[in-house]
Amino acid sequence: MTPEKWQNILGNLKDNFDIKEHEKEFREEQGGMEVEYVIFHSPLGLVKLEFMSKPVVLDKKTNYSRRIGSETKVEYVYSDTEKTHTLTAYQWNEDEDDWTKIQADSFL
Repeated sequence: MTPEKWQNILGNLKDNFDIKEHEKEFREEQGGMEVEYVIFHSPLGLVKLEFMSKPVVLDKKTNYSRRIGSETKVEYVYSDTEKTHTLTAYQWNEDEDDWTKIQADSFL
């Protein structure tokens, strides 16, 4: 998924569906990720699309000692320029009162 395709999807959603909520937020975990989501009413019910942009992991460093009882630390090195983008779809589940992830296999 690219940011351009995401903008096209947002435009189509705004034209064809009733948008309930549309927000952007920044999260510090995983090198700082940007999350944009939209919640809308569809024929399937309430649906949430979440578009995440986060830095690409360049390296993974593991610091450890062979001593008994010592701990292991994992440090990640993130790119300053390259980003990876993912789109995740959720459907509101009335029984569980929570969002459930829509599996891609269900569209085949």
